[in-house]
Amino acid sequence: MSEDAPTQDAAVETTEAVAAAPAPSAGERILNQEEIDSLLGFDVNSDELSDKSGVRAIINSALVSYERLPMLEIVFDRLVRLMTTSLRNFTSDNVEVSLDSITSIRFGDYLNSIPLPAILAVFRAEQLDNYGLFTVDSNLIYSIVDVLLGGRRGSSAMRIEGRPYTTIERTLVQRMIEVILGDMCQAFEPLAPVNFALDRLETNPRFAAIARPANAAILVKLRIDMEDRGGRTELLLPYATLEPIRKLLLQQFMGEKFGRDSIWESHLATELWSTTVDIEAILDEQVMPLNRIMHLKVGETVMLNATPDSKIELRCRGVPLLKGRMGRVGSSVAIKVDEAIERTDASRAL
Repeated sequence: MSEDAPTQDAAVETTEAVAAAPAPSAGERILNQEEIDSLLGFDVNSDELSDKSGVRAIINSALVSYERLPMLEIVFDRLVRLMTTSLRNFTSDNVEVSLDSITSIRFGDYLNSIPLPAILAVFRAEQLDNYGLFTVDSNLIYSIVDVLLGGRRGSSAMRIEGRPYTTIERTLVQRMIEVILGDMCQAFEPLAPVNFALDRLETNPRFAAIARPANAAILVKLRIDMEDRGGRTELLLPYATLEPIRKLLLQQFMGEKFGRDSIWESHLATELWSTTVDIEAILDEQVMPLNRIMHLKVGETVMLNATPDSKIELRCRGVPLLKGRMGRVGSSVAIKVDEAIERTDASRAL
């Protein structure tokens, strides 16, 4: 009886604790798992990065949206058209390239989300003095190898997981990436001449670190279909790479001139030429004590250091413009302009 007493006491305490716990009222509703995920911004079944809500949207609010660079979408649309033609010539097959999405992402988050195995191509933008990243997934790698080596249509490419890519596979993928980089040069050419050159191929994302993990980057997802085979390739450009041409990417259309209107410029120039200004002819300047000036009386004479042959300085609102000699034309006093005064940095600041 003494051994069972503690067990009975614990059972009584547990029963009393359960009875003391407040039961949910009829008006309260407990959130299910889907509602909790939606509140926090997590969606396990979707990999779309554009639709973010909840806490995740607050965390990623510091990212710059690509929509602030309107010309960038036009450049990538042009890249898709160029890739469709060049890859058809490269593979001698019917190739369809589509643009899935353009999103902003942190570089560290992207490296952690790369599905392995994959080949990562680091390329250099020479005029922009920075790097970019191409990611080719395994489906596209095996499809390209199958197409270039004469695989039959309708048969799925043979995949052997758990082994590194062979030299032949890496070489064929490298040739495809060089073709795409050539198309990127043509896509950016109307905006700014940029030469994209392949730097190296990597299979480990840790060795493809071209930016700091917290840096923002633009992620472009492309889909390449060759009838019944294909895969995805992703282009990552850090914002630091695009910073030298950021003003060009802010344009609404190609060749836009910010704040300039030829009609308004010509009208402003016409009005400026017809504007009247007051010109002051300065015969001489003297420095006198204030006491002397305060005791000047009517009729007193102030002697000037100028002679009839001295040059007169012409000013407009205190800014010296011209020099000339004083004379007379009819009943009017005139000044014949002899030379122009070269503007200095101090005079321009006035």
